[in-house]
Amino acid sequence: MNTAIFKAYDIRGIYPADVNEQVAATVAKAVARMMPEGEIIVAYDARHGSPELALEVQTTLESEAEKLNKKISARNVGLSSTPMFYFLVNHFKASGGVMITASHNPKNYNGMKVVRSGAEMVPGVEILEFITNNKLA
Repeated sequence: MNTAIFKAYDIRGIYPADVNEQVAATVAKAVARMMPEGEIIVAYDARHGSPELALEVQTTLESEAEKLNKKISARNVGLSSTPMFYFLVNHFKASGGVMITASHNPKNYNGMKVVRSGAEMVPGVEILEFITNNKLA
């Protein structure tokens, strides 16, 4: 896994070379362990590969929660803008969320924004530290 994709605010890199389903699964495992029990909102933008990455995040979140015996459900809300994603995390009073997007980067990029309840951003570097410390990759 290319650790350079973990940025100060999010996770982003070239799809599928740097950001792919394997990376999405690793991040989802970390999110399942980091977040309290409850609902996790999963959304994606219109980039190439976004629906597949979102599905990987959703299924891995649910299977990891089951392994951990944690009550976490992943609600895939589908195609969304990032502001709408933040709204939905708050509207559903979710424990957190994962938005599949590379924001303003060129079309060959993809990535993830992870938030806690209240749509509070979780830095990409914090997620990398958690992955490394818990040997998830």
